[in-house]
Amino acid sequence: MPLATVHLLRHGEVHNPDKVLYGRLPEFHLSDLGRTMAQRAAEHFTARRDAGAKIVLLAASPLDRAQETAAPTAAALGLEIVTEPRIIEATNHFEGLSRIGSQLKRPRHWPYLVNPLRPSWGESYSAQVERMMEAVRTQRDAALEIGGPGAEAVLVGHQLPIWVTRRAAEGKPLWHDPRRRECTLTSVTSLVFEGNRLVDVRYEEPSADLLAGAANIPGA
Repeated sequence: MPLATVHLLRHGEVHNPDKVLYGRLPEFHLSDLGRTMAQRAAEHFTARRDAGAKIVLLAASPLDRAQETAAPTAAALGLEIVTEPRIIEATNHFEGLSRIGSQLKRPRHWPYLVNPLRPSWGESYSAQVERMMEAVRTQRDAALEIGGPGAEAVLVGHQLPIWVTRRAAEGKPLWHDPRRRECTLTSVTSLVFEGNRLVDVRYEEPSADLLAGAANIPGA
């Protein structure tokens, strides 16, 4: 059975001085630091290619921050960016709001907080995993058609959908504490397949040394 790898790359830091939970809103672009992170991700995948990896496909969520994160990798590897709508950010009742902690004290939001295991304030974790894995399988198969056995694809997306997809891949419950997600800015979560069987999950942080100065809002 042919081996294939799909790398789930989270976007870089976003310019967001008002600390808005921006969700699927347009016009939230990478900050200067975010662009540095995107370049770091490009260097990571370039080094991987130079070491012999067959990275043949690059896809990104339609949101600005994902497309901008993908751009340096596209330039470095000579790949076109395929827009993949199934890896978009999750829907969220609190989208567009800031100071989420204080928002939780308002009674009008309480009906959305009744089931944190689903979660009741947005798209269910299971629905996110379903659409993410559909995209992963589609782009994995496309990469195999292009590059043959050992082909690799990079999908640029968002923290929560990537994180719950990883938890599903590792056989863990999808509910979790958002503060404990291991999916930092421009981190790479890699799913390794043998045929249709998922055989390994790997995690790397190309921008680890840049994270201390970065803004990072859970769910963004």
